[in-house]
Amino acid sequence: MDSVRPSRFTETGAARGIRISFEFFPPKTAEMEQSLWEAIARLAPLQPNFVSVTYGAGGSTRERTHATVKRMLAETMLTPAAHLTCVAATSAEVDAVIEAYAQAGVRHVVALRGDPSGGIGERYAPHPGGYRNAADLVGGIKRIADIEVSVSAYPEKHPDSATVEADIDMLKAKVEAGASRAITQFFFENSVYFRYLERVRASGIDIPIVPGILPVQNFKQTKNFASRTGATVPDWLARRFDGLDDDPATRKLIAATVAAEQVLDLVDHGVTDFHFYTMNRADLVYAICHLLGLRPGKEHGARLAPTPIETQQA
Repeated sequence: MDSVRPSRFTETGAARGIRISFEFFPPKTAEMEQSLWEAIARLAPLQPNFVSVTYGAGGSTRERTHATVKRMLAETMLTPAAHLTCVAATSAEVDAVIEAYAQAGVRHVVALRGDPSGGIGERYAPHPGGYRNAADLVGGIKRIADIEVSVSAYPEKHPDSATVEADIDMLKAKVEAGASRAITQFFFENSVYFRYLERVRASGIDIPIVPGILPVQNFKQTKNFASRTGATVPDWLARRFDGLDDDPATRKLIAATVAAEQVLDLVDHGVTDFHFYTMNRADLVYAICHLLGLRPGKEHGARLAPTPIETQQA
């Protein structure tokens, strides 16, 4: 007799307790703006728990992040979670952003230390008049507003951390400061996530540790990004994309298969919450959510992409 596989249950994902969230990044151009809102319109009816909007190194996308979040609040029924970092800014400057989010109606923030203005690889140094780290930032947010705070977690440790233990100590500090959820850096071997989760629980941390899932839209780009963030790209994954540089159609099929395998295996091991790094693309993420049993709910829809005039006014 076949063993029971929860991922093959026929009832809807919602009935099985499956919860999803999506990450988007603020657009730089009118074309990217249209792509973003097409992705949002496609994914919003899946009724995610929340959607996060990233915040560039050194606050470089601050205004665009704020504009995207405000538009989500005004034009959709989505719950936006605005990213916030403390790099290259005074505490007063960061506090002003927190207050602006709260006034705009934001009730969820993803608090991150952030990458240095020079990007990953540059040595991090706290601003002399700013928050020292992500735990300090979480405390600042909770002092200023009644806002839910999510933070990051690193199954293979943050590149700047000396050890996994030191990384988990920082996560514990973020929880003690008020964080109620952690979202992991992407990973491709589920065993990496489960080993990390075991160590986190053994340390006394009991908040949800939501796996971050990155469907591979572009293998070379993903490998480069992984090398800068400390995530491992296994040899088997490289072999699956080998020889497909000039075959985007097959790459897309392989990407969907790889991500589906990973997510369904997590479900079979009891995971119910997933955070998808969408790269502002809906197709692969939508397909995976369908496999999870999630179906559109029209009342949670988003309107279609903006007109050129609206884009100019945004």
